[in-house]
Amino acid sequence: MSVVEVTDLKKSFGRKVVLNGISFTVEKGEVFGFLGPNGAGKTTTMRILLGLLHAGSGSARVMGADLGVDDAVRGRVGVLLENNGIYDRLSAYENLSYYAQLYGVENPGDRISELLQFAGLTERKDDPAGTFSTGMKRKLGIARAILHDPEIVFLDEPSSGLDPEAQHMVRDLILRLSGREGITIFLNSHNLDEVQRVCNRVAILNQGEIKALDSVSSLTAGAGMTVFGVTLSDKAQAGAAQRVLEGIAGVSDLQVQGDHISMKIPHNGAPEVLFTLTGAGISLEEAKKQSRSLEEIYLDVMKKAEASS
Repeated sequence: MSVVEVTDLKKSFGRKVVLNGISFTVEKGEVFGFLGPNGAGKTTTMRILLGLLHAGSGSARVMGADLGVDDAVRGRVGVLLENNGIYDRLSAYENLSYYAQLYGVENPGDRISELLQFAGLTERKDDPAGTFSTGMKRKLGIARAILHDPEIVFLDEPSSGLDPEAQHMVRDLILRLSGREGITIFLNSHNLDEVQRVCNRVAILNQGEIKALDSVSSLTAGAGMTVFGVTLSDKAQAGAAQRVLEGIAGVSDLQVQGDHISMKIPHNGAPEVLFTLTGAGISLEEAKKQSRSLEEIYLDVMKKAEASS
């Protein structure tokens, strides 16, 4: 059984359709990225999964249950929304001690000490949380979210508003959660670099529909096409090389920058490209496959969605 199962989920607010029949699963131990522009339906999906909103139709189950009606399963879920849920006047230790009582954590002292060390906050455990940086508060918020040893954690924009150093700390913490703790992570984020670094799979949502759903490695490698680049030995041959490439079937999206030309080709098209270029007298210094960034994939998906709407 998948940890998260969403099937033909629909939701409207009045006449406005927010979710239009989305389906996806999240497997145990995955870091799953849920992406999309503002208003795409990401927050609505997360709220339905957490039992905070009712689905219009379809189903949204976490560990086989509807969290809106199953309190027992809800206790196996951790949540960090944009608000860290941290009290500034309490120390880091006191914050976690307070939540440990709410969660009914056994041997809370041992668990709190373990999490403070995990989050790198042991030396500041007795300091008021109000004296912490934004990044430190976010780390304490993550520690709070996993205090009761959940099987899945929902993270909503965990690096929002953080400087690059704090983003790195949070990203490292997410990877350790998935790796060392074996926790499944559902990550709602606009930070595409973060998602590419930490996620196994992603879903890209736009206008209430999933436009792409695959592993990060498959998406960046390209579906059916390969991003291929050649570096010319002589920059003066760039024009001639471009004309040759334009005549090869399957080559598209040519981009010439000085002595470098990038393009999209069929997965098995590299030999033909190289043979045709060298046969035309074009001297090459380097040729290699290139992967696209998740940001490029995301922008392509958004562009295609706009064109079809």
